[in-house]
Formats: sequence, structure tokens, C-alpha cells
Amino acid sequence: MAERMLKFAVVAHAGPAKRAADTRTGDFHEIYAEFVDQKAAEQSARCSQCGIPFCQSHCPLHNNIPDWLRMTAEGRLREAYDLSAATSTMPEVCGRICPQDRLCEGSCVIEQAGFGTVTIGSVEKYLTDKAWAEGWVQPLKPARERAQSVGVVGAGPAGLSAAEALRAKGYLVTVYDRHDRAGGLLMYGIPGFKLEKAVVERRTNRLAEGGVNFRLGTEIGRDMTLADLRARHDAVLIATGVYKAREVSVPGGGSAGVTPALPYLIAANRADLGDAPSRDAGALDARDKDVVVVGGGDTAMDCVRTAVRQGARSVTCLYRRDRENMPGSFREVKNAEEEGVRFEWLAAPRSLHGDAGGVSGVRAARMRLGPPDATGRRAPEEVPGADFDLPAQMVIKALGFDPEDLPAQWAAPDLKVSRWGTVKAHVTTMMTSLDGVFAAGDIVRGASLVVWAIRDGMDAAHAIDSYLAVKAKPLIAAE
Repeated sequence: MAERMLKFAVVAHAGPAKRAADTRTGDFHEIYAEFVDQKAAEQSARCSQCGIPFCQSHCPLHNNIPDWLRMTAEGRLREAYDLSAATSTMPEVCGRICPQDRLCEGSCVIEQAGFGTVTIGSVEKYLTDKAWAEGWVQPLKPARERAQSVGVVGAGPAGLSAAEALRAKGYLVTVYDRHDRAGGLLMYGIPGFKLEKAVVERRTNRLAEGGVNFRLGTEIGRDMTLADLRARHDAVLIATGVYKAREVSVPGGGSAGVTPALPYLIAANRADLGDAPSRDAGALDARDKDVVVVGGGDTAMDCVRTAVRQGARSVTCLYRRDRENMPGSFREVKNAEEEGVRFEWLAAPRSLHGDAGGVSGVRAARMRLGPPDATGRRAPEEVPGADFDLPAQMVIKALGFDPEDLPAQWAAPDLKVSRWGTVKAHVTTMMTSLDGVFAAGDIVRGASLVVWAIRDGMDAAHAIDSYLAVKAKPLIAAE
């Protein structure tokens, strides 16, 4: 084992420097600085090189984390990058937005021993950003071209990952997306202070330069049907994600000023990208408003932190469980608290108040945790007589997402869905009820993490390759 490793007992945990809250809330730039080479090597050297690396087993992509940490500590940076990219199509994205505190870093052995986790996500981000800067990220160029084509519906993480893997194998790949930019959730759902848009654009540009065809502004069900896609391509992948907002089922929930999280975040991201304001831009701007966000996941954290940057008068997050039982990243909660967000734990909206002009306040019920529910989590229940009121001229619903009704929208009644509306796909082949039509990502598993979408997209590409191999057309020699 290299002498540089096992330094966790003498080198303290240290992440990249973070901009001060009063500075970073004035813009939408990322809040963490870059690791310098020496600091990345020093922090990588803290890895204990476990015989059974729990960090790797708790990563959905099963990244070879101990190996590329060792290479980073030894200064073998290009090898480290190559290894990190061997199992992930977007390591710099995962390094920025994965909830490492719940995945790899949360499973780090030295973290469990009280020494503080290895800063895995920051090193992953450092390696890939350096790879782009040094020109180590190779163009996407298949060795041979195939005559078969694949249509991918959705330019989010699952669709992009599948498109890269399929194009690398030589397939003709066309990605369809309703938006005017590729990236899906990465471009329009996640704010720039977590993931700057240039990071996404350089990935999608690489795909386009490598021969992936993007048909943006194209909505299946409006511009073409699923049957049209099946006639045009040898295989189709559904990777649309889930975007239907769950409702706040309380009196006043339909008032003006009550908005789902995604339209709010899309408007904010479009403004950050420099797009012209839409007609409802004012209604989706938190400036000088008291804002209440309902929910406790990472989308809720994106909303509260966006509202702070838009100049909200106050920002409050209501979540019906306690801090320890929230679904989002603890790191994001800490960042939000530093930026002035108020958290009301064990609280849920009872009603929304206002007049014809819009919402003016939220009446919330105090909650306590009762016995476990069907999922094993302790179910929240109301505390009688403990209601309280909050001022609010904007209420953002961040309670999660459900799938849209694809069979109806796409004129595809034979496309089978589950009782939750997610597309049914075989666990191994990833094929739907329609021959040659596959599905991956949130549209199958329900709203989940970006890293799982990336994994699903890569798996789907493998499944599609196996399917098309049986129906192979002649290979085309590369020019």
C-alpha cells in the first residue's frame, strides 16, 4: 500500500472553502471553491483503503472510490480521472449534487470511527474539472458505426447517460426533449448555486459533437406520437422523469401565489441563464415577499435557497417530520440555515388564507411523530390546539413529483403503467409492455436521485444493445 495513505489519524477532515453566506446569497454561482492540487491529494490520503469499501457499495454507480482516491494522493491524476469516468457518465455532476452524506461519505468507515469522512464528492468534482481543463476528456467517437437507431425521450440525466453509452457503441441516437435546452432537471430544476449551467452544457455539447442528434422543443403527444417514434427508430427509450407536482390538499391551496416547485425553479433558472422573462415571471419571483415552502426534500432546499437569492423578505420551510427524518441532504439544510432560512420542523399546513388578490398567510398545525407507518417511518400526527400562523405572499409546493399520464398523452393505451402511474419495465431487460420500447430513470422508479437516473440510463443502454444485437444490421466502417 502506498505510504501516502491512511493519514486520517493525523490529517483532519477539510472540505473546499465555502463562500460566506452574506456574499453567496447575492448571486447564483456555486458556493464551494475548487480544491487545489495539494489539498485534494492531502484529503484523498485520509482514505483508509478498506478491504470492503462501504463507500463503493453504497454508491449507486459502484464507483471505484478507494482506487481513485489512492491515485489522487499519489499524484496520478489522469489515471484517477479515467477510473472515475469508467463507471459514470457525469462524475463532475455527481460530485456537485449527490447527497454524499447519505451515500458514499455517510458510509465511510473512518466517519463511523469518529475521524470525519473522506471528502469523496469534492475530490470527484476536482478530478473531472481538472480533466476538462487539461483536455483529458476525450471526444465521443465510436470505433464503428451501426445502422440501427435509437430514439431517447428526455434529455435529463437518464436520457443523456443512455445516449452517451449507446452512441459510444456506434448506434444512431436522437434525443427528444420538450425544452429548448438539453439537460432536463440538471438544466432547469437544479439551481446554479449547486450546479452551474456551463457544467451541463459542456457535457451536452460533447454528445452533440460526438454525433448525438438533439431535437429540442419537441414534445411527444403534441408534435409526434409514440407510434411515430417506434416507426422511426429500431428501439425507443422513455426517460422523461416525473414532473407532476403533488398537491397541498388544504383549504386555499388553489389561491393565486401558490405555485408548484418546478415552474418556480424553471423560471429562476431561465432568469439565471439570461432568458427573457415570461408573462408570469413576476408571480414566480420571491422579491420582497414572505415565502413559505412546504416539503423537506432537496427540491424544497433548492426553493428556499433560491427565494433567498431573489430577495425574499422572509423564507420559512415547513416540514411535517423532524430534522433527523427529513428526506433531503443534511448539508443542504445547513447551507440554507446559514443563508437565513427558518425551519419549522414538525409542522404542516392546515389552511392558506388570502383574498381574490392572492395568498396572505399559512395556518400550520404542530405535529409529533407517532407509531411507524407502512414504510417503517414514524408517522406524523397533529398536536391538538397547537396551530400557529405565518405570513406568506408566496407558497411553494415541494412535496414531490408524480408521473404524467403518458399512455393518454402519447396516444399509447397499450403502454402499461403501475398503480402509481410509473411505466412498467422488466427488472432485467428494462423493456416495457411494448416491444422495442424501454424505460429508465424516475419514470420507472419514481422521483429519486440524479445518480440513480445516471445508473438507470447506463443499464438501459446495455439492455437496448442486447436487444438490438439480435436484430443487428451490418456495421458501417468508421471514416
